[in-house]
Amino acid sequence: MNETTIRKVLAWEALDSRGKPTVGCEVLLSGGARGQAVVPSGASTGRHEARELRDGGSRYGGNGVQSAVANVHGILAEAVHGLDAADQVDVDATLRQVDGTADLGRLGANAVLAVSIASAVAAAKGQHRPLYEAAADPGAVPLLPLPMVNILSGGAHAGRSIDVQDFLAVPLSARNFSEAIEYCARVRQGTAEVLSEMNLSVSLVADEGGLGPALPTNKAGLQAVVAGIARAGLRPGDDVGIAIDVAASQFLAHDGHYVLSAEGGRRLAPAELVEELADWCSQYPIVSLEDALAEDDWDGWKTATVRLGLQQLLGDDLFATNIERLERGIEEQVANAVLVKPNQIGTLSDARTVVRRAQGAGYNTVISARSGETEDTWLADLAVGWRTGQIKVGSTMRSERTAKWNRLLRIEAELGDAAQYAGSEAINVHRPSSASIA
Repeated sequence: MNETTIRKVLAWEALDSRGKPTVGCEVLLSGGARGQAVVPSGASTGRHEARELRDGGSRYGGNGVQSAVANVHGILAEAVHGLDAADQVDVDATLRQVDGTADLGRLGANAVLAVSIASAVAAAKGQHRPLYEAAADPGAVPLLPLPMVNILSGGAHAGRSIDVQDFLAVPLSARNFSEAIEYCARVRQGTAEVLSEMNLSVSLVADEGGLGPALPTNKAGLQAVVAGIARAGLRPGDDVGIAIDVAASQFLAHDGHYVLSAEGGRRLAPAELVEELADWCSQYPIVSLEDALAEDDWDGWKTATVRLGLQQLLGDDLFATNIERLERGIEEQVANAVLVKPNQIGTLSDARTVVRRAQGAGYNTVISARSGETEDTWLADLAVGWRTGQIKVGSTMRSERTAKWNRLLRIEAELGDAAQYAGSEAINVHRPSSASIA
């Protein structure tokens, strides 16, 4: 028995950043190392995601996870006992085999992922290596990611004050990660000042730490962020670009039209939504569009990829960190980037497979947190070790968000002169200069 053999598994019902129950797990190894994980949960979840197990009943409005915790303590703990935690593929394959369902719905994706992550954290500690190093391919050089930072929120993250879910800052001219975060903090503060001068509330903090003002239109969010960039003393389009999480599945009607409720119920056919987004891209420094069409609107996505291909077209609900859906996207030449959320698929190994395949096909990769997050920092290490190039974890406020930024700042300091930063090359798209922005 080596020092990274799994000896014991502990689980408990924890709370995420929204006060919603989630699964906590600790894995103890034979050498004494311990790895802990508290898994996240999404608000705007796609229907192709791995399935969490919730208790139902009256506790926590039916959202309790005592059954998932019991599955960790019982069948999952028994299955991984004696396995080498350093062999992540074997651990995860065992977890998936024991559950026996494609979406991990029998034992719960939240239960399975908790064991998967805690095992990886424990293995890294047992090997006396940082997680980013233990998670990397042999010989891979650590890479600090370009951050995508939440500034304004609507949709499911902020009471649907507007239809678009998030407007984010992308620090294009920053020379290193620490400067990139400083740029984004300035933009958030600048945007708050602009909104305050417009007599719009800046007291509401959305799920991911962004501002959640009641804006008159979706385009007003773009205008506010551009003004915030300028207020921060930065150049829109040159120093800082804008990313949008459209989350179009959230406002798709049964008849196939997209309904903008915040704009009086304005209805758009898929091609009209694409043209709307193209118009926004021509006027504002948009460098990334996430979930521009709904998760199963493949024809709409094909139209968007042709029309908007100079921007990063990021599939979240579209791909759901699922290798089969990604393969379809590659075959049909849909989108050009993949959002990677380990809890969408249920194990670290499956998420890693998606990253490798996407990068091999020339797709950008963005590793992402969820709206219901925890203070864990493993996601930051995975971004560096897996060399995803980009990361999206929320705003520069709320401790479950800053924990990830602080971990990346710590890694950058630890690497010192050897630190490599992905920078704007990670997004690799055309963008208008500040001189051309209205």
